[in-house]
Amino acid sequence: MDTGARTFTTRADTVPVTDKRLLKGARTREAALRRAVDIASVDGLDDVSFGRLATDTGMSKAGIQTLFRSKETLQLATLEYAREMFIDAVVRPARDAAPGAARLRSLIEHWIAYARTPLFEGGCFVVANMARFDSRPGPVRDALLRHHREWLDTIGKELRTAVGSQEIAELDIDLAVFQIDSVLCAANTALRLGDEDVIAKVRRTVEALLKTA
Repeated sequence: MDTGARTFTTRADTVPVTDKRLLKGARTREAALRRAVDIASVDGLDDVSFGRLATDTGMSKAGIQTLFRSKETLQLATLEYAREMFIDAVVRPARDAAPGAARLRSLIEHWIAYARTPLFEGGCFVVANMARFDSRPGPVRDALLRHHREWLDTIGKELRTAVGSQEIAELDIDLAVFQIDSVLCAANTALRLGDEDVIAKVRRTVEALLKTA
């Protein structure tokens, strides 16, 4: 799971007008998507619309529509933006830890910070939207599923590394990934309801799986 930077830089006042227009468009897109991910995390991707974004950001509805063309395109761009934010907050920082158990623990700790802070107003973006689209085939559901599977694959990779190096005891990787994912989804809901005790339960669940060989 990797992504390029989302930041946009200027070259002082000597930037050609055409480049300034591109820069303005990029900044408008950034501002629209930053608001869109929060709307989607609270009210769902269905509530991400040109009108809602125009109202919430003060930008023109026509200007936002020019950038994204259709509601589905806007929803997919919102989902991809949320994915990039998740990678920046959870996946990329964990790469500083050694592959295997240490990196898995780091992933979990960064996920806890991501959900506890939270990065999005409504908590975990995927959890907030998966239930709304799990029975609705289409590009949005497919993108949500890809995002979720990337995360599961990331967890599974570190578990396999830990088992392969005999850092932890042999275990059913697919089952362990399912257990961790289930606990994190439940923890997101509990945190939204103000239950901070769930964080200790998340850590206990992970440590129970990381038994030494």
